[in-house]
Amino acid sequence: MKMVRLIVLSAALVSVSCAAHAQGKAAPKDAVLYFVWPQNGTTIRGGFWCRFGLRNMGVTHAGDDFQNSGHHHLLIDVNEPLDLNEPIMQDKSHLHFGAGQTEARIELPPGKHTLQLVLGDAKHYPFSPPLVSDKITINVK
Repeated sequence: MKMVRLIVLSAALVSVSCAAHAQGKAAPKDAVLYFVWPQNGTTIRGGFWCRFGLRNMGVTHAGDDFQNSGHHHLLIDVNEPLDLNEPIMQDKSHLHFGAGQTEARIELPPGKHTLQLVLGDAKHYPFSPPLVSDKITINVK
């Protein structure tokens, strides 16, 4: 009897551990993440309003785990691939919009910059496969 309890307890602990690490939430196949503005190749003077678009999914707050929804992350001048097993970083190149924002005022130094949107789940993990916008290039004067 003790052996059966030990096996059941071990199996339960292993399954809880695996569930805690499993992310991999899938977005609907017809979901599209895109920039409303700016467009690829735009030349901008100074700060600008960056507007995010999402079709066939909902935008919600970080922490809200509703089906077919997530929140925006803006990647600025990021070339490294996303790690689907880690939350999206938060720093000056990885901006989080966990309050459900669909636009933000962005200030960048003069020069060429790349922008890309990534939709994150309630815990800031990318969907699997990741739901990302096309990467665009802008020029700030």
